[in-house]
Amino acid sequence: MKGWYPVFCKETANFFVSPIAYAVIAVFLLISGFFFWANMSWLSLVSLQAASNPAFAGRINITDFVVRPLIQNMSIILLFVIPLLSMRLFSEEKRSGSIELLLTYPITDSGVLAGKFLAAMVVVVVMLAGTLSYPILMFALSDPDPGQILTGYLGMLLMGMSFMALGMFISSLTENQIVAAAVSFAIALLFWVMSWTSTLAGDTLGSVIRQLTVLEHLDSFNKGVLSLSDISFFVLFTAFCLFLTLRTLETYRWRG
Repeated sequence: MKGWYPVFCKETANFFVSPIAYAVIAVFLLISGFFFWANMSWLSLVSLQAASNPAFAGRINITDFVVRPLIQNMSIILLFVIPLLSMRLFSEEKRSGSIELLLTYPITDSGVLAGKFLAAMVVVVVMLAGTLSYPILMFALSDPDPGQILTGYLGMLLMGMSFMALGMFISSLTENQIVAAAVSFAIALLFWVMSWTSTLAGDTLGSVIRQLTVLEHLDSFNKGVLSLSDISFFVLFTAFCLFLTLRTLETYRWRG
């Protein structure tokens, strides 16, 4: 991965010099903040209504009413915003013709890929870090399950990593950023919802479909369960998409 660090610095600067990263982060924090407020308000309302019923009140906890729904909602928001971050990574380079100059530098294709991928993941990490005030506030007000919060954030990070790699691959195939974003979102959404049809495909094929569904593996993290199979799914998904992107770059260099 020779030369990845200069590419990483350049791409990170490009994200934060332009309004792209700030706009995406602001949208993510605004919507996730709304869901946090809504979930906390719902918990307060239910707690007040259950005050007259001690048996029911004992089953109310912030983890089930706030933590799990919040992580699920934040995951859905990531599904929408990650294509907006990945769409320009190679499409803009191809449209402007600067990719030809980039590939003539003493930088390996894997170095270009690693630098761009890590720079994009910096934005994802900053987005998620901006929401850490939510669990801090929850710990100040109640006693949520720290394990479920940690696994939830880990699941979102792994999902973000997978969809970013997918978006990079699509971006490497086209010069149009809008097309890259739309196709990336469509494929990511397909991997998100395909389990809904697993019951129609029979036992064997249905099991395969469920294993290929992002939502199926993400749900374990949301429940506070760490499974090697779930972690392996996201890691292999990311590695496969990065591998395809690397092959695309090598093909472009060969054609050039």
